[in-house]
Amino acid sequence: MKKPTFGSFLPQQIDAVILADGAFPTQPELLKLLMQHERVVCCDGAAERLVQLGKLPAYAVGDLDSISSATKILLGDKLIHQSDQETNDLTKAVQFCIANGWRNCVIMGATGKREDHTLGNISLLATYQGLLDEVVMVSDYGAFVAMNKTSSFTSYQGQQVSIFSLTPACPISVQGLQYAIEKRPLNTWWEGTLNESSAETFTIKLHDEGQFIVFMEW
Repeated sequence: MKKPTFGSFLPQQIDAVILADGAFPTQPELLKLLMQHERVVCCDGAAERLVQLGKLPAYAVGDLDSISSATKILLGDKLIHQSDQETNDLTKAVQFCIANGWRNCVIMGATGKREDHTLGNISLLATYQGLLDEVVMVSDYGAFVAMNKTSSFTSYQGQQVSIFSLTPACPISVQGLQYAIEKRPLNTWWEGTLNESSAETFTIKLHDEGQFIVFMEW
C-alpha cells in the first residue's frame, strides 16, 4: 500500500502559510513549503526566525513586541500592528488573511514550546474551520484538521490517528481504523487517541452535531 505524499494532507490551493511562534518546523517538506511560498504571514516573533533563515515574510501580524528594532526596520510596511488583547497572535494572523481574501491556509509553528499555547492553538482550529474554506495545522509529526460533519480522510496502513472531541455529547463511529468506535461519545480527550489506520482511507461518522479535531501522523 503506497503511502500518500505530504501534499495529500494539505489544501489543493494554499493562499497563505501562517507561521506561529512555537516550535519552528524542521521537517524537510515543511521547510520547503515555508521557504518557497510567496505569502508567509508571521505571528509576531516568528518573523525573527524566518528572517534568520534568509526569507522575508509577506507580513508580520500582532502587537510586534517580540520583533527586534533591526527586523522592524527591515520589514517596514510588512508590519501589521494589532494590539487587541482579546485574541492571540495566531487568530490575528488568520483574521488578516480572511480580510485579504486568503481563505485556504496552512498553519505552522502553532505547537511546541509552552503547552498552554499548544492546546489553545489546536482548539482554535474548530473556530477557524468556520471562517476559512480550508485550514490545516501541521508540525514535524503530522497534521491537525477540524471537522463538524461526517468526513473521510486519505490515509495509509499503520498511520497513527487521534480524534479529540470538543462536544463530548456527540457520539461517533469510525471505519478504517484498527480500534472500533461504534456510536460512542468521546467523553475525555484521551479516549480517541492512539488509533491506527488499517486502510487507504478512514471515515469518522458523526451521529449528532459536534466539533472534533483529528490528528494524522505524516
